Amino acid sequence: MRRRDFLSHSAALAALPLAGAPAFAGWFPGAGTHRADAVRVNGARLNGWLTAFDRIGRTPGGINRVAYSAADLEGRAFTLGLFRESGFSPRLDAAGNIFARVEGTDPSLKPILIGSHVDSVTDGGNFDGPLGSFAAIEVARTLRERGVRLRHPLDVVVWQNEEGGTIGSKIFIGAMTDADWDKVARSGKTVREGVGIVGGNFAEIASAVRRKGDIACYLELHIEQGGLLEKAGRQIGIVQGIVGLRWLEVTITGFANHAGATPMDQRQDAMLAAAKFTVAVNDAVRGEPGRQVATVGRLTVTPNTTNVIPAQVVLTVDLRDLEHATIDRFTGAFERLAREIGAATRTSFQFKRLVESEPALAHPALMDAIQSSADALGLSHQRMPSGAGHDAQEVARIAPMGMIFVPSVGGISHSPKEFTRAEDVAHGADVLLNAVIAVDRA
Repeated sequence: MRRRDFLSHSAALAALPLAGAPAFAGWFPGAGTHRADAVRVNGARLNGWLTAFDRIGRTPGGINRVAYSAADLEGRAFTLGLFRESGFSPRLDAAGNIFARVEGTDPSLKPILIGSHVDSVTDGGNFDGPLGSFAAIEVARTLRERGVRLRHPLDVVVWQNEEGGTIGSKIFIGAMTDADWDKVARSGKTVREGVGIVGGNFAEIASAVRRKGDIACYLELHIEQGGLLEKAGRQIGIVQGIVGLRWLEVTITGFANHAGATPMDQRQDAMLAAAKFTVAVNDAVRGEPGRQVATVGRLTVTPNTTNVIPAQVVLTVDLRDLEHATIDRFTGAFERLAREIGAATRTSFQFKRLVESEPALAHPALMDAIQSSADALGLSHQRMPSGAGHDAQEVARIAPMGMIFVPSVGGISHSPKEFTRAEDVAHGADVLLNAVIAVDRA
C-alpha cells in the first residue's frame, strides 16, 4: 500500500465508531490513577506457560523453533494444548494459522483479533512471539473465568512463520506473491511446503484470506526488542506504528591494481569509496532530529585479496522510518552523497532497491484505549514507534491495528539472552485484557 493510500485508509478508519479518545474515557474514570477494580489476568499461570515453553527448541546456541522444523511443530502442539486446557476448541485455517473464538453477545459485530506467533529465529529467545500468543490465550481464558461477556466475538490467533517474513498474516490479508511461496525457511522447507507441514491446505488457501471490514481491529502484545522503555523506566510502550523499510544494494565500481606499485593519488579504490559512503550514511541519519535509522550491514569485496586494490564493493543499506517521505528523502540524500564520493575517489555508484515495506500506523483510538488501560492499572507508559516488523503491520492493511510493548531487559532480542521480567509479562497481558474490554464497549 503506497503512503497516500495508507493515509486515505487511516482517514477512513477515523470515521468509524471505533475512533475517538472520548469513547474510552467512560470506561476508565480517573484516568492516570490506579483502579483497584481493573481486570487482571493470572500472571503466574501465564509466566508458567512461558517457562515450560522455554525447553522446546532449546539448544546450546539458543531457541531454535524455526518455521516448519520439528521444534516448530512441537511448539505448535504445546500451544494447541494450552488452548484446549483453557477450554477452547482451536482450529487451523488453510494457511496453518491457529484460531480460537470466544463468542460475543451481538452476532452482527465483527471479531476483535488478538495474538502473535511462536516460531523463532535461529539461536533466538523465548519471549519474541510466545509472550503475545500465550497472553492472548490468557486474556480469553480470564474473560471466561471472570464471566465477562464481550459484545464482539474475540478471536485468538497464532500466526505461522512470522520470522520468515510475516507469512501467516500475509496469507491472511491476501498479500502473498509467487516469490513468497517459494521462499525457503531456515528449516530448508519452502513456504508452499510449509503450509502442509503445519496442518494447512494449500489447495484451499484462498479460504484463509480476509478483506477490509472482516475484522473489527487487531491488538498484539510484544516485547519491545529495544531498550527505550528500560532506559526511560516505563512499564508499557504504546506503539505509534511499525516503521517502513527500504533495503538498498549499492554497487561501487573502481579499478583493480597492484597494492604496492600504484601511487595513492592514482587509485580508484572501491573499498575506500565504500568506507567513506558508510560514514556518510551514518552522519546523514544522525545529523537531523527524528527516529530514522540506517545501517550498512553487508559488504562483498572483489577481488578481496591482500595485495590488490579492490575493484568492486557491493554493500547493503537498511533504511527505516515511520514516515514514507522520510525514507524517500534519505534515499535521495544517499544518492547525492554517492555522487560526491564517486567524483572524489574516481569510482561509480549504482543503486538497486531490494526490499520495501510501507509504514503501518496504529489507529489513534486503539492507542488511546491502550493508554487508558495502562492508566487504569497504574502503569507508566510512553508512545513509541516499532523499529522491528510484526504481523500487526500486515493486518493493519485491512483493519485498525494497535500494539503494546513491554520492556526487554538490556534492550536484547533475537538472542539467547532475550528476557522480559515476570511482572512485565503480567503487566502487558493486563493492559491487553483491559484494552480489549474498552474497545469492545466503545
